[in-house]
Formats: sequence, structure tokens, C-alpha cells
Amino acid sequence: MKHCTRCLYTEAHPLNLVLDEEGVCSGCRVHEEKDTLDWDARFKRLEELVRPYRCASRHFHDCIVPVSGAGDSFFIVDMVKNRLKMNPLLVTYNKQYNTPTGIANLATLRTVFDCDLLQQTLSPAGVKAVTRATLRLMGSMYWHCLAGSTAFPVQIATRFKIPLIIWGAHQGLEQVGMYSHLDEVEMSRKYRQEHDLMGFEAEDLLRLAPELEERDVLPYGYPNEHELASVGVRGIYLGNYIRWDSKTQHEAMIARHGFEPGRQQRTFDSYNHADSHHYSGVHDLIKFMKHGYSKVVDHACREIRHKRLSREAALDAAIRYMAVNPADMGLFLEWIGLSRDAFLDLVDAHRDPRVWTRESGTWRLREVWPASPRVDETGLPAYGYQPDGSRDIPGPKDKYVLIGRGWIDAP
Repeated sequence: MKHCTRCLYTEAHPLNLVLDEEGVCSGCRVHEEKDTLDWDARFKRLEELVRPYRCASRHFHDCIVPVSGAGDSFFIVDMVKNRLKMNPLLVTYNKQYNTPTGIANLATLRTVFDCDLLQQTLSPAGVKAVTRATLRLMGSMYWHCLAGSTAFPVQIATRFKIPLIIWGAHQGLEQVGMYSHLDEVEMSRKYRQEHDLMGFEAEDLLRLAPELEERDVLPYGYPNEHELASVGVRGIYLGNYIRWDSKTQHEAMIARHGFEPGRQQRTFDSYNHADSHHYSGVHDLIKFMKHGYSKVVDHACREIRHKRLSREAALDAAIRYMAVNPADMGLFLEWIGLSRDAFLDLVDAHRDPRVWTRESGTWRLREVWPASPRVDETGLPAYGYQPDGSRDIPGPKDKYVLIGRGWIDAP
């Protein structure tokens, strides 16, 4: 298995990358553009792009911004409202694995930026049914989160006739260099289906999982081409026009707007997924079981590229965090109604044979990473990330918060 000679990615990356003659991956090569592009000129190009969509009256929404209780939501809304001077309608899909920190962040976001927000909260029974189906079909407990968070904003755009959707960074560009910043790639149904949704659209679930009803999968459907064209819907990525640096951006939002980070189990990045009980727990274990690497590798590669970690330190971080045994397994299994063995059998069926082999009934990772014993995440280095927020946020630490208070009393 060949690794990039600069970062930690291998040629088996599920988003597909290319290693050049020097052994450097396409993701690292495209990242080099961040140090060569004229970002002032890029931002002016962004301003010109959004100008026709800006409403003269501040009483109307002139764009849609998908948000969550973590991720880059604070930075995106700050950029859209305070620098681009637009009036966004915020939309969020309720992934239902919510932490108190995520609920608090969403309330803070809505309040400090004084924005309208629409939230889609689906029937928990329907979400469970869909999740059981996606575990069987693709080994994913997060398909509904990805499908919902990419479909709901587009559905609202067509329904409310607000054509411009503003997203943050493009995963395919940031991780594997699928595009150049200069390509100015936009959100598309094709990319969403092939990469975000692992090839499965909502209608595929209805066809392949007879236990599901139409009402279970309808919320995850992407509007058809006629609906999109009639409104002129387009989704742009700020990462094409702004030098994207998630760590620096989050730390600015912590200082200026009270964004709350949250310690994660299987990665040192406490900023991007503080809203989910499972993203860096069971969900990340699934990623490792399928593809032979964890989210910490994505974060470590990003830190290498930004020259905040050496390759050696990044490899040490990846190995140590990938060895953490997630503590949230029982919470998820109770919610979904599966035994541990049944859950593991469902995921085992989707292991990548390029990185896994089965010997005498035991799965073994091919020579991708040095072995490391199981460890407790307590005390693992934070590698420059603030591990927890400054506030003691009330709420159950071992249960989901389906819906919480939607505002704060004072910014």
C-alpha cells in the first residue's frame, strides 16, 4: 500500500487520489495553491458573484446557509452576514445524535448573528428505520445525516425560491485535490450521490429496503432538475474564494462569538464535530473498519499541510487516536435496537479488501499503519486544539438531545 510521501493518505482513499512521480498526493498538490493564489482577488471575485443575489430590502432572505451546531457554521455565517453583507436564511437538518454542546452552539449561532433558522426534525422512528437499512446496504450510520444536510437546504431553496446556497469548503478539494480552487466547482447532485451518499440516493433505499415506506425516505430526496432550473438554484463553496483553514477560523469564532468546542474520542480536533455523540466515536470506528483509517488521519493530514505538525508527529497522533475504543457504542446500539455482534456483522460486510484480509475468522489490517494497543483517550495530546469550551453547558452527557432551547438570553 503506497502512502503519500508528504501526508498520511494512501492510494486506497475512498474519495480517490493520485500520487505523482514524487509520491506526493493530489490533495497535497492542490493545497499548495493556498500559498500561491491571490486571495484578495479571489474574494473580490466572490463579491461579484453574490452581488446579483443581494436583496435591496433587508426584510428578505437573499441566500441560504446550511448550518449545524459545529463544523464551520459560525465562520460561514460571519462571512456571509458581516463581510458579504447578505441576509441569510439558516437551515439545519437535525441529525438526532445531538450533544448539549451542539444544541448550545446552534442557539448561540442563531442569537449572536440575529438570523432566521429553519430546522428539519424527522420522526425518530423513521430515522431509525432508515439507519438500519443503510447499515445493511452500505455499512453507514451517518447516511441520513449526510443525505438530510445536503437535501434539506436545496429543498428549501426551491420551495422558497431563494436560488443561492452558500456552503463552506468542498471535501473533495480539501482532502484529495479532486478539483483546483480555480475550477470553482459548485454543489451538484452527482457529487452528492457518488461521494457523500456512497452511491445511494433516497429512491435507491426505497427500492432496496422493502421495509421502508415512502414517507421514511422522501425527506432525503434531492429536487429534480426541473425544480432546480425553475428557481436557478446553485450552491457555491466559500473555500474556492477564501484561504480555508478550519483551525484558525474556529479559534477566531471562539474568541469573537462564543463558539464552544468539545473534546472528541478518536481525534484531537475538538472543533468540527462537537455536536455529535458519535461522529468521532462509533461512526469513526465504522470508517476504520471499512477503509482502514480514521478521521484523525484527515485531521493530521490537514495539520501537515498547514505546517502545524510534522509528518512524524502526525503519524504518532493518528496511530494513538485510532487505538481508542469508543465509549458511545452502547448508546447507539440501544437507540438502533441491535446487539453488538449484529452491528459488527453488518459493518464487516463492507470492509475494503485492499486494506483488510480475513485469516482464520479474524480481520487483519494489511500493512498500512504500525500496530498500537487500545488506549483511553484521556490524556492524549490535543496538538494545539482547545479540548473543551469555557462554559459548563447543562444537559445529558450520555443521551441524545433531540430538541433544545433555540436561543440564548444575551449574546
